[in-house]
Amino acid sequence: MDLAGIFGESKPATLTNKSAIYVWGYNSSGQTGRRCKDRNLRIPKQLPPNLFGCPAGINSRWLDIACGREHTAAVASDGSLFTWGANDFGQLGDGTEQGSKQPKKVKQLETEFVVSVSCGAHCTAAIAEPRENDGTIATRRLWVWGQNQKSDYPRLFWGAFTQNTVVRQVACGAVHVVALSEDGLLQSWGYNEYGQLGRGVTCEGLQGARVIGAYAKFLDEAPELVKIAQVSCGEYHTAAISENGEVYTWGLGSMGQLGHCSLQSGDKELLPRRVVALNGIIIKDIACGGVHTCAVTMQGALYAWGGSQAGQLGLGPQTGFFSCAPNDSEMMLRNIPVLVIPTGVQLVACGHSHTLISTRDGRIHGWGYNSYGQAANEKSTYAWYPSPVDWCVGEVRKLAAGGGHSAVLTDACSLKELCEFRLADSVTPFNAYEIEDVASRTGADALARLCGRLREHLLDGSNRNFEDDELDHSKESRKC
Repeated sequence: MDLAGIFGESKPATLTNKSAIYVWGYNSSGQTGRRCKDRNLRIPKQLPPNLFGCPAGINSRWLDIACGREHTAAVASDGSLFTWGANDFGQLGDGTEQGSKQPKKVKQLETEFVVSVSCGAHCTAAIAEPRENDGTIATRRLWVWGQNQKSDYPRLFWGAFTQNTVVRQVACGAVHVVALSEDGLLQSWGYNEYGQLGRGVTCEGLQGARVIGAYAKFLDEAPELVKIAQVSCGEYHTAAISENGEVYTWGLGSMGQLGHCSLQSGDKELLPRRVVALNGIIIKDIACGGVHTCAVTMQGALYAWGGSQAGQLGLGPQTGFFSCAPNDSEMMLRNIPVLVIPTGVQLVACGHSHTLISTRDGRIHGWGYNSYGQAANEKSTYAWYPSPVDWCVGEVRKLAAGGGHSAVLTDACSLKELCEFRLADSVTPFNAYEIEDVASRTGADALARLCGRLREHLLDGSNRNFEDDELDHSKESRKC
């Protein structure tokens, strides 16, 4: 994906862009970037620029965002990387193991222009280009840190790739990492007790990096090399999309998260194996959660498979409907892909036990475990079906889901959206009705929904989070 084209060159030069980060859900370690004491933050309030040491204004822009189990990372348009939240394994990259409830710039990467970031359970990985390059240094190199990465600071990592390899993407699981090169090769490292490294065997202990060299396209034929276009890591499983839009999965499959009718090694698949149930369906996007997997087709259809005890497949709470074991109707899982939404899906993100999507009409929906509000605005513990998350303003550029929190990066690319951003920045419990009235009369649907949701929360006596945040942020602004 060409990030520069998406966020800059593809937009008219006369328009000023602004993007915003919204984070919500579980906040025990400050992973939402909000310092109030509540752990349950159901309101995706925008993180203000002053939290990142930037003056407020219309030129604040973001390139990428990612969520780990209890930490968050974001890439600014100037190539700076910010991290916040839990840091017990050094996943924030500051050389310490002390958490932070406020975003901090990763200073060890200031000589690099970061283009993307990925968060695992307790580790972080970033792809970056040297800011100064005489042509002898490979562009888009991989940096890793945190649990199992041998450093609390970002360290340059080649692994099994040569030093002139251009890294296209990196994905982090609970205890393993997979990196994709520009020429379609995957290398994996970390723990391999469930075959999540795709090597054809299981191993004990930490494993070094190795290129995955075999993919089982058909079970009755010898495995072959496949060119990969995208990869995603679940907790203990991995999924990848080939250049032809085919899906391959491997690792732990005990909850149906691999999408195969049967497994070759007990509850595991040790080699990447094509999901034959999606034969003839071209997949453009893949996301892995704790024990579930989701895929979006070129036509915008969403397929899901795996465990659904918390509703993370979006198919409802019916007992036995998901069972893949003939004699066990209580398992609440589905081992082959099922169509959840037939059309209109643009992006998908899977957290540990919840799922988020953005649709072509600009709305965000979520489902699954919702005890902290990470999946939906509603206050139920489980959101069994796709439910709206109607707090965000602007065009959705990136979704991210972690252990119990969620994040979205939205972009304003028109004068109308810039005006909506300005109004959204100034929404308070006291002017929400007035702004909603203006938004409704000018066709600013997302802004009107935001104000309406805020008034609903006020009626429920839930405005304390807003007031605490406004107080914290106003104090921070006076410090700058």
